[in-house]
Formats: sequence, C-alpha cells, structure tokens
Amino acid sequence: MKRRDFLKVSAAGAAATAAVASPAIAQSSPEIKWRLTSSFPKSLDTIYGGAEQVAKYVAEMTDNKFQIQVFAAGEVVPGLQALDATSNGTVEMCHTVSYYYVGKDPTFAIFASVPFGLNARQQNSWLYQGGGNELANDFFKKSNVIGFPCGNTGTQMGGWFRKEIKTVADLSGLKMRIGGIAGQVLQRVGVVPQQLAGGDIYPALEKGTIDAAEWVGPYDDEKLGFAKVAKYYYYPGFWEGGPTVHAFTNLDKWNSLPKSYQAILTNATANANSWMAARYDMLNPTALKRLVAGGTQLRPFTNEVLEACLKATNELWGEISAKNADFKKSIDAMQAYRSDEYLWWQVAEYTYDSFMIRSRTRG
Repeated sequence: MKRRDFLKVSAAGAAATAAVASPAIAQSSPEIKWRLTSSFPKSLDTIYGGAEQVAKYVAEMTDNKFQIQVFAAGEVVPGLQALDATSNGTVEMCHTVSYYYVGKDPTFAIFASVPFGLNARQQNSWLYQGGGNELANDFFKKSNVIGFPCGNTGTQMGGWFRKEIKTVADLSGLKMRIGGIAGQVLQRVGVVPQQLAGGDIYPALEKGTIDAAEWVGPYDDEKLGFAKVAKYYYYPGFWEGGPTVHAFTNLDKWNSLPKSYQAILTNATANANSWMAARYDMLNPTALKRLVAGGTQLRPFTNEVLEACLKATNELWGEISAKNADFKKSIDAMQAYRSDEYLWWQVAEYTYDSFMIRSRTRG
C-alpha cells in the first residue's frame, strides 16, 4: 500500500472511531440532578456537612455532570421522614440515621448503633469488611433503598440531665429525649423515652417537657445550647458506641445510574464517612473544655446503671429475636463480630490507650 493511501485509510478509521466513541462516552456520563434530604439542620455543620461532602465529591469527580442538591431537615420533609421520602421517590437520596426508623422494624437500628454495640472503628470494620453492608442492604432493599455508610460520630455522650443520676432508681419516671431502640432499653429501667428531632430538643428541655436529653457530643451539644438548661452531662452514651450515619438512595434510581456514577457515589460516601469521624474527633475536645469551664458538671454513669441497662438490653434482644428473623440474623452477626473485636481490643488498643491516658493525667 502506498503511503498516501495508508494515510487516507488511517484518517478514515480514526474518524469512524471518534464517531462511535464520542456518543458512547457521552452516554456513560449523562447530566443528572438529584435531591438529597437530610435529617439534620444546617447549624449542625458536621453531621449535616457529611451530605454536603458527598455532593461536593460527586460533582468534582464528574465535572459537575452529576449534581446532588442537599436540603436540610424540614425543607422538603421533616427530618424523621427522610427515609420515607427516599423510599417512595419524593427525593433520590437522604442522609439520616437508620435507628430513627425502628418503628417500622427494629432491625434498622442494628446498622446504625444499638446499646452496647460496636465502637466507630469496629462498626466500619464490620460494615466494610465483615459482611455488615451486605447484610444491611439485603434488609434495606425491602424499603426500596440501598444504604452507604456516610458518617460516624464516634462514641457519643450520655446526655444532659437536670439532676444527678447515681442509681437505677433515679431514672424512674425520667422523661428523656432518646432516639430509636435505646429508648426501649431505658424504658425497662424506668425512663419515659421521647423521640424528638434535633431542632426540637432545646425548647422541650427549656420548658420542662422533658427532664433529660441526649444528642451527639460536646461540639454539637454546645451549639444546641443544652448547657443553659441542664447542668449534668453524663458519659458514655452506651447506646451509641459508634453510630453510622447512612446515605440512602432510592433503589430504582440507584439501578438507573451508569456504573461509573455508582462507583463515584460509593467512594464519595466512604470519603464523607471518614471526614465526619475525623472532624468530630478534632472538634469535641475543645468544646468539652469550654463546657466544663462554663460550669457543666461532667459525670460518668455508675456501674449500677450500666449493668442494669446491659441486662435490659440482652433481655430485649432475646424477645425481639424470638419474633423477628431479620433482627435475629443481624444482631447475632453483630454480636459475634463484637466478641472477636474486643478480644483484639483488650490485647493492644485498650492497653495502649489506658497507658497513654494515665500518662497524660500525670503530665
């Protein structure tokens, strides 16, 4: 073949390839606009910010072809209706905590946090590496959603109380804002649980509608002003050792995404998951210092209270498991994983942390 003829053939082939490739690339990167409703107010910039991080990462990784608009609680639907709005297609996504929906099925709680469950690192280990995500999404698909870990607060505080809690008897008749299945546990030791969205807690505590409230930890609690209306700040929040905040996507909308966008969204939520945990770990220490300096009385729950609540928890798991196969399958898997994790924790993590804490207090 002559050189001139070869160049003509090559040019024609390149043009044909471009004609085929360009539409294929365009089709694989369509322009998509989704809406995401959060269960949180914008003022709680870290827990709300997890959703904003997802939207930011997705836009940047797709050259703004895939855009997710984030709405605060109440802008589209109330905070505790975020999952319903995603399930029925009102919005494509939500950012919420699955234990808010235990009224539908107590199994929802297990993939966020349950009393005496996993800490944050263990939770991520179980979800990402121990089969937890697969177990979760097998359950979530019954609600026409798929879930992705999208934030973790770390172990939370035990809440704000108007009076000291020294014994189990001190909990009797106490009206406390506490979400999800933890309320059922505390009810067994005398507490009267109240489920309120984050923005409704302060006025209820101020007016005396409730006697105590838990939310997250020092940084968020300081923003919400709880120290102004309750003096005693208890720890730990044994019902939330490492709660996962989920991004839920409508299953039909998820399945309609190109594979590349699915991969991008999966990685965006994973990045937001790390971002939130790291940010809380950075912000909580200084917030706690400010609260204590301002007069907050920091108190640990007594062993009597913790032991009574652990006993109530195990009794509740047995009762629910006897009549709910999904719950039994999931709680058994989580507890088995917890046992192995704490076997490892007591060898290295706990020993190291205990030594370093003692060293710090010695100066």
